[in-house]
Amino acid sequence: MATLSSHPDPAWRRRVTATVVCLLILWPALVVTEFKPWILFDWQSISATGRFLADFLVPAHSAEFLAMLLEQTWLTVAIATSGLALALLGAIPATLIVNEQLSISRLGTGRMRPLAMLARQSVRWTLVLLRSVPELVWALLFVRIIGLGPTAGVLAIALTYCGMLGKVYAEILESSDSHASDTLLVNGSGRLAALMYGALPEAASELMSYTFYRWECAVRGSVVMGFVGAGGLGQRMDESMKMLAGAQVSSMLLVFVLLVALADQFSKVLRRRLG
Repeated sequence: MATLSSHPDPAWRRRVTATVVCLLILWPALVVTEFKPWILFDWQSISATGRFLADFLVPAHSAEFLAMLLEQTWLTVAIATSGLALALLGAIPATLIVNEQLSISRLGTGRMRPLAMLARQSVRWTLVLLRSVPELVWALLFVRIIGLGPTAGVLAIALTYCGMLGKVYAEILESSDSHASDTLLVNGSGRLAALMYGALPEAASELMSYTFYRWECAVRGSVVMGFVGAGGLGQRMDESMKMLAGAQVSSMLLVFVLLVALADQFSKVLRRRLG
């Protein structure tokens, strides 16, 4: 009986072709981005990096610095929470408008009136615009308009996450069982009552799970936006890195990792209880 190794791989041509195609696509991308990893091994770069990283072995731990670190960490959480709360104020009405299940005009005929369709499409495109611009870009814009500080971060999260939440909320509601909301609408209920007593009970767990996941992302995003002057832990970390204060950066990175890990665990516990 012939051994397995005597038979060639029947898919070798496809695998070789796929590898060659990937290389042909990847190589021009690396050339365009001027990808030069060997610069990391330049002696001057290695020595500068070594001096900077040497301070990481002893993180900054003075009482004054730790007090500032605690204050900025709390500010980061406050930016994320406030931004998400403002995003919900826009996302919930937008969800009510764009959700086709809650359309009263389609009752009987199954079709929506032109005016209702126009309103839905207008809100949909507004949500597309809001979520198409990353929160970092919004933060840069607001820093230029209102100056440095956490207000820029709050507004940036509010706008981007309003677009994200409105879109996903509508999709979750439209993919859930619509029997209860349809029954309420047919019997003369308003759209808000149909949402509250028909659609929400069916999708409450998934909606809350996604909301807490977005809060976790907002915590991470608020730190990143601090690097462009939007306040919080990221802004202080940027200032320390510019001064090459490795000990301070080390402490902030530890708090950053701990903050993201706690946000992840908190979100996970809430999603588990809801699910």
